[in-house]
Amino acid sequence: MPEGDTVWRTARQLHRALSGAPLARCDLRVPKLATTDLTGRGVLETTARGKHLLTRFEGGLTLHSHLRMDGAWRTYAPGERWNGGPGHQIRAVLATASRTAVGYRLPVLGLLRTADEDQVVGHLGPDLLGPDWDAAEALRRLLSDPARPVGEALLDQRNLAGIGNIFMAELCFLARVTPWLPVGEVPEPARLPALARKLLEVNKERVRRVTTGDARADRSLWVYGRAGRPCLRCGTPVRKRMPDPADRQRVAYWCPHCQAGPSPA
Repeated sequence: MPEGDTVWRTARQLHRALSGAPLARCDLRVPKLATTDLTGRGVLETTARGKHLLTRFEGGLTLHSHLRMDGAWRTYAPGERWNGGPGHQIRAVLATASRTAVGYRLPVLGLLRTADEDQVVGHLGPDLLGPDWDAAEALRRLLSDPARPVGEALLDQRNLAGIGNIFMAELCFLARVTPWLPVGEVPEPARLPALARKLLEVNKERVRRVTTGDARADRSLWVYGRAGRPCLRCGTPVRKRMPDPADRQRVAYWCPHCQAGPSPA
């Protein structure tokens, strides 16, 4: 599942591949954009805002995309085989003379005026990897509903933008609280935005996330994906729970010994 660090890398990849050149090909394969052709327009930049991608063109237009659970952008050299998925999963093709960007399984793809970008990203809280990062504002938003479970509060992009399920689980472990503890009861809550910022900053250049300081595949994360395996800190088996039966991809992981607070039966 793409999180803020993955989206940041994707934006950089698209920016390096396309920016500074006019489009030689534009193929947007969603019904509402089927007749849209941006060929000839110069690509100004691609930037990330939380988990959103904004590709800006000359003439004041922005292509907005969101990866959600399994979307992806891939870039290719001329003649290189496209290997991001079968053809029916392609939702966008943007090509300059030297590079082609292909968007696969994009659940969100829209075109809007650059001046109207707030319509799609204006609701977001401070961006953990953005120039607008404001730790005090992020903390204020997190604590605005003190009874809310801390895991939910961290995942709410209106509080701070860029955290997904992996970083939520790891942040709760590092804060030594379960995801179900009310955020208003978290000891030293100001540590949460600071830890979140640190984790995304140190991982934005990495393909494999590391939150433990140990890059080995079986020891790189404290609890996420480790259900039934020993906690790396105390040896207690890590537990997992599906917090919402309707959302099977939202799995909570925690150590019942290291993390204080309520937990599911």
